[in-house]
Amino acid sequence: MKFNTITAVLFSIGLIFSSCEQKKEATTEVKKEKKEENYVKKHYDKKEVKIEMRDGKKLFTTIYSPKDKSQKYPIIMQRTPYSCQPYGEDKFRSIIGPSETMMKEGYIVVYQDVRGRWMSEDVYDNMRGVIPNKTEKQIDETTDTYDTIDWLVKNVENNNGNVGTWGISYPGHYATMSVVDAHPALKAASPQACIGDFWFDDFHHNGAYTLSYYKVNSLFGTPKDQPVDTAWYKFLDFGTKDQYQYFLDNTPLSKLDKNYENDFFWKQITEHPNYDEFWQKRGLIQHLKDVKPTVATMVVGGWFDAEDLYGPLETYKNIEKYNKDNYNTMVFGPWSHGDWAREKGKSLVGNVYFGDSISTFYQKNIESKFFHHFLKEDGSKESGLPEAYVFDTGKKEWKQYDVWPPKNAKKQTWFLQNDQKFGTTKASKEKISFVSDPKKPVPYSEDIKTVFTPRKYMTDDQRFAARRPDVLVFETEVLDNEVTLAGDILAKLNVATTGTDADWIVKVIDVYPANHEEHKDVQDHLKMSNYHQMVRSEIMRGKFRNDFSKPEAFTPNKETEVAIKLQDVFHTFKKGHKIQVQIQSSWFPLFDLNPQTFVPNIYKAKEEDFKKQTHSVFTNSTIEFTVLEK
Repeated sequence: MKFNTITAVLFSIGLIFSSCEQKKEATTEVKKEKKEENYVKKHYDKKEVKIEMRDGKKLFTTIYSPKDKSQKYPIIMQRTPYSCQPYGEDKFRSIIGPSETMMKEGYIVVYQDVRGRWMSEDVYDNMRGVIPNKTEKQIDETTDTYDTIDWLVKNVENNNGNVGTWGISYPGHYATMSVVDAHPALKAASPQACIGDFWFDDFHHNGAYTLSYYKVNSLFGTPKDQPVDTAWYKFLDFGTKDQYQYFLDNTPLSKLDKNYENDFFWKQITEHPNYDEFWQKRGLIQHLKDVKPTVATMVVGGWFDAEDLYGPLETYKNIEKYNKDNYNTMVFGPWSHGDWAREKGKSLVGNVYFGDSISTFYQKNIESKFFHHFLKEDGSKESGLPEAYVFDTGKKEWKQYDVWPPKNAKKQTWFLQNDQKFGTTKASKEKISFVSDPKKPVPYSEDIKTVFTPRKYMTDDQRFAARRPDVLVFETEVLDNEVTLAGDILAKLNVATTGTDADWIVKVIDVYPANHEEHKDVQDHLKMSNYHQMVRSEIMRGKFRNDFSKPEAFTPNKETEVAIKLQDVFHTFKKGHKIQVQIQSSWFPLFDLNPQTFVPNIYKAKEEDFKKQTHSVFTNSTIEFTVLEK
């Protein structure tokens, strides 16, 4: 199998193997492919077609149909920017569909290169926005999906008239697109790790640029105007294994322009530093207010997805909020990006072990059941699945609820306290200060590597950060009773800075007891004794604290409110553990450095803008948890 093919397939679930750990994972995938290499060819026929859209452009589409023609089958489709390789009707994927389970149950499986990518015609538009109130010939991803489904149900033999869509990461975004102005034949959609808005997913988090994505910007921004069956983009080679030092040497961001002179997406990023119309019109979340009740949705995500956590949570919540009569469910497990689509036996994220065969359980008992019910059975709302199938990452067990957050989850206000304490009692107001030096930013991990979208940091041990003077630590006493967080977290900080801008990072951490059991999959330099597991974290670029569209400088030394929404969690802090909160102002090189001097466009900042500043946090700051009450 060609390297480009492997890259394209793995990238569809957010994987580029630029580290030893990822190379091992890629090897596992190749071995799995060899093991199953004859199944698809033996049981499926393959056909390649070019389906004409309403504006005359043709999209390359691959159709795998069961050889057994004794019955009719539903169609399940993935639209992708990452290629529907291998090309050629005599060349077969080794596994097709969402899982091996579904492949063997029998579906007509369809893959399509989206407009402007790989073998499809026209020019690609990254996160092409929905056009409301379209004219007859106007196109967007919703019309391309509609036109494709319309062609498939009319032209593919032995289909039963029911269509489902699925995808992980960017393909998950296109699965969400399918439910907007949906075709009548679309009965089930499962957006998984789906991008919702590039200002909050992937490339940005609350206005901070996700620097770890820089390495693969060419994947999205290298121009192409003709269909191709091989990669036309090339990933950067930093020439070093030390990503921290590379980006430190290449600060400010303008130093990085030299690598992407002809990259249209890099130009778009650098010319639109604020949440302006360019980004707003590419957001999909705001278009989920009128999803037809004939389409059942199952949104899937990982609690430790470093790439797309905002997207699936907001997709589920907005479909739920605005479409009360719809069948709409969510599944969140103890996974990093796309891990539910592959099985490695042990379920690990970084150093934290969650159990065995969790992905297989999901594939057989949740995903397969969802599609089978809505595409092969009567499609009633009585699917046998709950509204929320969620994994408690502290107790390490699945739970089922008929609403999310659960009905007995209530908001609780917890307080930063004096002397590094944290609890439910309000303390007297005190100012706690630290010096933030752009020349010595706080690392996001102890690991030395060059990696695109690092994953394991989502559960990484945070002791190294807790022991730095530029990281504030607030911690409870040892818990006498367990505390379960089930829902979102809102940090309401009261801060001040000697500068005119600052980033604010909040991390919620589970501190293990000293006698916690060890396991063999922990990194050699670590022990689980006193392990500081990151449970949830988020960054806020301070100048966007009031409006993402209108950046605003801080007044030096003035107490200022900064609210930071941390995405949902479902985690039990067990008896004997402690809850810790860390607050810092750099998280490098996961995100770019804030110069700590207000600049209108961070991508045009100069070296002299980057200055050491003193930041302060006041103990009238609070953390609002969603706590599961007994």
